[in-house]
Amino acid sequence: MVASNTRRVVIEPVTRVEGHGKVTIQLDEAGKVAQARLHIVEFRGFERFIQGRPYWEVPVLVQRLCGICPVSHHLAAAKAMDRIVGGEKLTPTAEKVRRLMHYGQFFQSHALHFFHLCSPDLLFGFDADPAIRNVIGVAAKHRELAVQGVMMRKFGQEIIRITAGKKIHGTGAVPGGVNKNVSIAERDELLREVDQMLAWSRGALKIAKDYTVEHLEELRDFGSFTSNHLSLVRDDGALDIYHGGLRAITADGEKIFDHVDYQEYLNYIMEEVRPWSYMKFPFIRSLGPAAGSYRVGPLARINTCDFIDTPEAEAARREFMAVTAGKPNNISMAYHWTRMIELLHAMEKIRDLLHDADLQGTDLLAKGRRRYEAVGLIEAPRGTLFHHYRVNDDDQVVMANLIVSTTNNNEPMNRAVRRVADDYLSGQKITEGLLNRVEVAIRAYDPCLSCATHAMGQMPLKIDLLDSAGNLLDTRSKGTA
Repeated sequence: MVASNTRRVVIEPVTRVEGHGKVTIQLDEAGKVAQARLHIVEFRGFERFIQGRPYWEVPVLVQRLCGICPVSHHLAAAKAMDRIVGGEKLTPTAEKVRRLMHYGQFFQSHALHFFHLCSPDLLFGFDADPAIRNVIGVAAKHRELAVQGVMMRKFGQEIIRITAGKKIHGTGAVPGGVNKNVSIAERDELLREVDQMLAWSRGALKIAKDYTVEHLEELRDFGSFTSNHLSLVRDDGALDIYHGGLRAITADGEKIFDHVDYQEYLNYIMEEVRPWSYMKFPFIRSLGPAAGSYRVGPLARINTCDFIDTPEAEAARREFMAVTAGKPNNISMAYHWTRMIELLHAMEKIRDLLHDADLQGTDLLAKGRRRYEAVGLIEAPRGTLFHHYRVNDDDQVVMANLIVSTTNNNEPMNRAVRRVADDYLSGQKITEGLLNRVEVAIRAYDPCLSCATHAMGQMPLKIDLLDSAGNLLDTRSKGTA
């Protein structure tokens, strides 16, 4: 039986999260939160319908998972198919063109999230009027920042166009390498913007850092919890978003495993299924599902790496780590600060790559011994991305397993929702402030829910409040018709 005071409120604008999610909060008899869950209600199917396709189509096909981070899927699949054709040792030109493409993707994606999706919360506050707490409000009150966000994303998209052939769903990476280099004219076109992009990146980093430091005591507990962290690191322990070994650490910084060959990821990572979500729940095999969840993405990468190989980003990393005396930072809202450290790092790497003559090389492809199974792994903007494939003698894909960044962060996002619900829910009504705080906690992870479920969908967030008997007391939603 539904309680008589049940009501449904539609709040505009559309929730600033890519994909379709729903939150349910259940109260016990004392009115305390007994359960809080983030449900992903889109159907997971992409791993099935690419089966039967020839392997060389996969790097282009899998990009259709998402229009926000297609380059990440393009490159992860290409890295797997490099091994299928025996071409994993790329030529210098091929690797550097791919890296440039990938840093361009990082730059545009991080700029999009910071300026368009999360900045309204940071600039106006969690309790601000929703009529202004959106990207239109940012454009009205902070026009310069809004323009910067648009121009920075445009610059990243131009890098993708030049290296991949198109801004969205390009074809630049092929099994064993790339199908084009970067011309002198294309290089010079990008170099004209580098100094401005670096200046804007420094400014964005300052906004994120200053906000976090100013609100540190409030944010220390907001949706926060201790967790393991996982990412790729280079052989020398440096941050590397394109290639490396897997490192996992505890909340205190102790290594769980280190420099693991990601071809062997199944020996270290498992997934479980829960009946209330289409998104799986990965965990570290040696720790089990209860203790083995982990965070990925900017916060995890900064926590797990030993250093960053570009000077300005490394100085920013050291400043960030000083907040926790060198120990891992487990503050969920610190994702924003680390995301802007990576934004600056990406821009430094872009500048350096554009001055590398290998981009104009003509040796684009490598090949070697044919294989029938391979894993491609990359650090996507939102975190570690696994692509695992098997092919047959007819060159058809017969198995695909994708663990995307947002899937890796599934349990952490659920824990963040629970923490916010525990701390801010009072009584039996959902206030707009609570609704936004739940979203703020989820949004810190920059989730791509369509990516994680491999399905198309709209972009609403729905919160249901249930009593201890399961009766619906209240519901609110954003972005539904």
